[in-house]
Amino acid sequence: MPAIRRILVAVKDPSARSLPAVAKALQLARAFAAEVELFHAIDSSIYADAIGMSEGRLLEIEGDERTQFLQRLERVAARARRHGATVSAAAEWDFPVYEAIIREALRRRADLIVAERHAGRHIAAGLLGLSDWELLRLSPVPVLLVKRPRPYHRPVVLAAVDPTHAFAKPARLDAQILALARRFSEALRGKLHVVHAYDPLRASVLAETGAAAVSVQQAAAAAAAAALERAVRSAAIPAARRHLRGRHPIDAVLEVAAELRSDLAVLGAVSRSGLKRLFIGNTAEQLLDRLPCDLLVVKPTGFKSRVPRPRRGARLITLQPPY
Repeated sequence: MPAIRRILVAVKDPSARSLPAVAKALQLARAFAAEVELFHAIDSSIYADAIGMSEGRLLEIEGDERTQFLQRLERVAARARRHGATVSAAAEWDFPVYEAIIREALRRRADLIVAERHAGRHIAAGLLGLSDWELLRLSPVPVLLVKRPRPYHRPVVLAAVDPTHAFAKPARLDAQILALARRFSEALRGKLHVVHAYDPLRASVLAETGAAAVSVQQAAAAAAAAALERAVRSAAIPAARRHLRGRHPIDAVLEVAAELRSDLAVLGAVSRSGLKRLFIGNTAEQLLDRLPCDLLVVKPTGFKSRVPRPRRGARLITLQPPY
């Protein structure tokens, strides 16, 4: 897991009175000694008359709009610089927003993307193309989705692992989750906990040999505990901060996060497509609405983004003359 040296903040509205993603990114920048880029993707459409709009005029409109956003971002950056932060600002014509953010993060070699969670519930989010949802699916860079406005203060960090790989997670993903969670908890002087959800019914095949139900459950719990011990051994997490639950991962993470009053949950995400995505789903995406804390999502090593690298530029809609 590389060190966090560059943080990209996706700023939806540079004129907003409250910018919790910016505030938390600056807090992280101080903790990690990192630099920050404030980025806004201009995705509005330009409606052009097919006859009366020249190329020069289109470029002028694009330039004026970009300058206005840059000025707003620079005002935010200037306030941060007064507190010693290294902050730059960028605004580019590009769409859709989530692709623009990923492109900029890759171009800047960012180690972390910070964005605010989309307001409202994520019903049919994949069909609507909601930016935070798509960032979780498509970004090869770890994504921190900010759900709480208040700054971190000795936060409780909860890492969700799957050492038995019962839910189709790659074997090395747990190590990445733990490394990133530990890095955040240490930098912010917080406490690191880990949760592992196992399926007690996976051992039910033992019942066919005559084993009692209680023995089956005990065998499943013992196997899960041994797997968790192996997974966290190098992270030196004390037993009191290890949480083993015989439940579905979503229910287990929600339950433990509520009990601990977690400030940040760290999860791995495996982006899927097609019918497999519809039937299996994705734990991180399903927890997006339900978790009461911020969400930090990491992809497995070698994850390849399907986002094209070149910017799309302005979205130009040509108005046809009436007949």
